[in-house]
Amino acid sequence: MDKLECIVRAMDDKMATNIVAIDMREASPMFDTFVLCTANNVRLLQAIRESIEDSCALNGFEIKQIEGLRNSKWILIDCGDVVCHIFEDEERNNYGLEKLWSDMPRINIEGYLSK
Repeated sequence: MDKLECIVRAMDDKMATNIVAIDMREASPMFDTFVLCTANNVRLLQAIRESIEDSCALNGFEIKQIEGLRNSKWILIDCGDVVCHIFEDEERNNYGLEKLWSDMPRINIEGYLSK
């Protein structure tokens, strides 16, 4: 299992919605992929974060930094070449990262999601 699959499956396992992976290799020398998802509430936001942490640890992937831990509506997890953004719905709409990076290609993650 590669890192992207590990992260997407961890998000999906905790009922994250609207999971999107964006190929950022042409835009950033620091990371390759953004993975965004939405959580319906703060408790679910934290559960998704924990799921990503646990799954990365289990599969040997390092997490470098986590921002937005307490009462946050946006958590950023720096996994090196993959950066995860977990948003509450309103926060995701406010920041509009997909719109900001709309010119970057999307990565097909359908095979990583449960049916």
